[in-house]
Amino acid sequence: MFKTFILLMLVAAVPSLAIGQAATSTPETKEPPKANARPTPKPAAAKPEPFDKADVKTMAAQCVTFDTEAGVIEMEMFPEHAPESVRNFLNLAATGLFDTTVFGRVVPGFVIQGGDLYSREGKVTYEIGMRARRTLPDEPNKILHERGILSMARGEEANTAMTSFFILVGPGAHLDGKFAAFGRVTKGMEAVDAINKAPVNEEKPEKPVRIKKATVAACTANSPT
Repeated sequence: MFKTFILLMLVAAVPSLAIGQAATSTPETKEPPKANARPTPKPAAAKPEPFDKADVKTMAAQCVTFDTEAGVIEMEMFPEHAPESVRNFLNLAATGLFDTTVFGRVVPGFVIQGGDLYSREGKVTYEIGMRARRTLPDEPNKILHERGILSMARGEEANTAMTSFFILVGPGAHLDGKFAAFGRVTKGMEAVDAINKAPVNEEKPEKPVRIKKATVAACTANSPT
C-alpha cells in the first residue's frame, strides 16, 4: 500500500515537471530595427568637369600644352572624330590631373605613352583613383596613326580606355581603325623625340620624363586646325 502510494505520487509529478519546462522555455526573439538607423551611403556622384557639356565646335577650338621636363609639347584636338576621347583629355588637362604624371612607357621609334594618374607625385586620393578608373567608349575612326598623332591607350578588351594616351613618333598602320586617334602634335615633336630616345629597359624608361604642367587654352591663329 505504501509502495503504491509513492508510485502514484511519482507518476503525478511527471506531467507537472513537463508542463513546468514548457512554460519556462525561452521563445525566439528578434531585435526591432532602430528608429534612427542610418541609411546605406550611396556612391558619391562624379564632380562636373569643365568640358562635360561642350559641343564639338567648342572642343575643336581648344589646344593642350604639356610643359614637360624634356620641353614643351602643343597639341590640337579632333573632336569630330573622337568626341568622348577629346572631352576626357581636355578635362584631365584642365583640372590639373595630368600635372606631375610621367611618360611611363616608351617604345623606341614607335610611341611614348603617358596619362597614368597613379604616376603623379604625392598622394593619389580616393577621388583621383575613382577618376583614373573611369572608362570610355571605343572611338575608332579614319584618322591614320602617323607620326605626331595622339591616340587613346586601352587594354585588350573593348571600351577599356581610361586616362592613358600615346603619341606616335613613327607609323602605326596596324592601329588604324582600332584605336581612337583624337589629336595631333602641332609644336614640340623634338621634345617627343627626346623622350622616345632616352634609355629604356623593356619599354620602361630608366628616368621617366614628367609633365610639369598641362594647360588648356584657345588655339592660336598659327596653330593648324
